[in-house]
Amino acid sequence: MALMDFIKKQFIDVIQWTEEGDGTLAWRFPMSGMEIQNGGQLVVRESQMAVFVNEGKIADVFGPGTYKLTTQTLPVLTYLKNWDKLFESPFKSDVYYFSTRQQIDQKWGTPQPITIRDKDFGAVRLRAFGNYAFRVTDPKLFHTEISGTREEYTVAELDGQLRGLVLQNISTAIAASGIPFLDLASNQIEFAKALRTQLDPEMAKLGLKLENMTVQSVSLPEELQKILDQKIGMGMVGNDMGKFMQYQTAQAIPKFAEGGGGGGGVAGDAMGLGAGVALGQVLAQNLQAGLQGNPQAAQAAAAPVAAALNPNDIIATLEKLGDLKAKGILTAEEFDAKKAELLKKLA
Repeated sequence: MALMDFIKKQFIDVIQWTEEGDGTLAWRFPMSGMEIQNGGQLVVRESQMAVFVNEGKIADVFGPGTYKLTTQTLPVLTYLKNWDKLFESPFKSDVYYFSTRQQIDQKWGTPQPITIRDKDFGAVRLRAFGNYAFRVTDPKLFHTEISGTREEYTVAELDGQLRGLVLQNISTAIAASGIPFLDLASNQIEFAKALRTQLDPEMAKLGLKLENMTVQSVSLPEELQKILDQKIGMGMVGNDMGKFMQYQTAQAIPKFAEGGGGGGGVAGDAMGLGAGVALGQVLAQNLQAGLQGNPQAAQAAAAPVAAALNPNDIIATLEKLGDLKAKGILTAEEFDAKKAELLKKLA
């Protein structure tokens, strides 16, 4: 290298970064053919942090402020200190800037239904989507784990990784929350809180902080959605099981009546409209009394119309009880107890 080449080398007085647009997480200051002048300035604006990398190792991290750079504060040797090495310094420094402002409105969602485990319903398939916001809080870790020596690293390049992280942790978040799945599905704020609790430590491993998480929609299988609708209906009547069963029975009576004239309907050929209504009343009274822990009242309610029940009636009652058990309204124990009672009448 000739002496004139050394003299023409540019010395940097001010190192700074002004973001030209959105979506940049990391940016390397262009140092090619230039050296930092002893006494130069490093400007780090609000919503930024700067990292000095010397000989491949991180030397220091700077927060917002203006800093005077000297050979005492930075492990940097300029060409003026290395005449004996033909002006080629063995020390190379790079300066990386990191944006620490929030990256908002980042989308997440399930392209296909995913399967989660729930203690009440076993395996459940669902679809959900929403958005989130994050920021870089540990530039040293982010540089080491994610951005590396790239000239620029953007939000778009990280998007796929973060989406996958959200989807991977949905099932774990629901299980760890201890909240029944139906309660989470009907309360999207609680669902988002459970997700955020699970994701916070995972994001921290990348040098990131999750600032906000929202769940905008949850799509459930049709049968599970019906149960959720029933749960909401119970809430509308103040969780009064008696009133809810009256409503359920009123909904079921037309189906019993329709079976009366068709020969082989739900209540059998001999049921007719009157028998269907009687069976519906017995069913409602028995269920209400049984769920309230009063089997004597249940037996008393059934006595006036017991004579009207024939084998077809009993089978129809079992079918209806089985349907209520499948929907989660009756427990297995309640169903088995009523089933045993009805089967004794067939003997």
